[in-house]
Amino acid sequence: MEQLLQKAGVLIEALPYIQRFHGKIIVVKYGGSAMIDDKLKKEVIQDVTLLKLVGFKPIIVHGGGKEISSWVDRLGMKSEFVNGLRVTDAPTMEIAEMVLNKVNKSLVQLVEELGVRAIGISGKDGGLISVKKKLSEGQDIGFVGEVEKVNPSIIFDLLENDFLPIICPVGMDENFETYNVNADDAACAIAKAVKAEKLAFLTDIEGVYRDPNDSSSLISELTLREANELLEGGTVGGGMLPKLNNCIDAILNGVSRVHILDGRIPHCLLLEIFTNKGIGTAIIGDQDMKFYNHEEK
Repeated sequence: MEQLLQKAGVLIEALPYIQRFHGKIIVVKYGGSAMIDDKLKKEVIQDVTLLKLVGFKPIIVHGGGKEISSWVDRLGMKSEFVNGLRVTDAPTMEIAEMVLNKVNKSLVQLVEELGVRAIGISGKDGGLISVKKKLSEGQDIGFVGEVEKVNPSIIFDLLENDFLPIICPVGMDENFETYNVNADDAACAIAKAVKAEKLAFLTDIEGVYRDPNDSSSLISELTLREANELLEGGTVGGGMLPKLNNCIDAILNGVSRVHILDGRIPHCLLLEIFTNKGIGTAIIGDQDMKFYNHEEK
């Protein structure tokens, strides 16, 4: 009986969040270890499918960097990175697009198996993602795109028709050349374009730390002001630096809340969205209420 009551308590705790976010758009950037571990992959898809079934409007934007590297190595080519960005010549771009489309359709299949209709698209479909060539500190790194514009009409059409959109980060420039786009950048741009209620990044770390060398310094919630102060303090580096900048950019452009979550934790999305304390780090506007000061998350 005690276990049953605990389960009931969990459902009751989730109720206000289901009510609050019913009909709202939530963009999930799916990447990291959760993409290559079959058990974690299934759990992430279960989470997103549940969000859909309780009335949310989720959108998945996925990466595929590790699988691209695996295929590049398998074909006897060499992966090269400059400042964390993959150098993408024409043959590498061909491999990247092939792999990303393969990943895309495998995710569609997993969602469909759970009884939810999904459609996989790339940023090339319907002119969704328009890009220009991205340089890395002035250096040409090939077919790597910087998002210039997002045309969300195809996403709104899919949501209106009760589909779950699954998007791979490939776009085209003004000459219709194909470019690989960083999945974090694509997710941020898409979230801004659809005015998402939430943007969640699944990563391989717990969240944002006040001190990167101290795991106990995890920050549960950051206002925009606090996030900017953290960046100015110089303690944020590596892959977290562009991610946190994306979070700030999203909030400034209409996204209500952004979450950085550890995708290695089973059902991290449900724990963050449906429980009072949540996990990971939430970035919120300066005027928003913090959970620890109010009964709000």
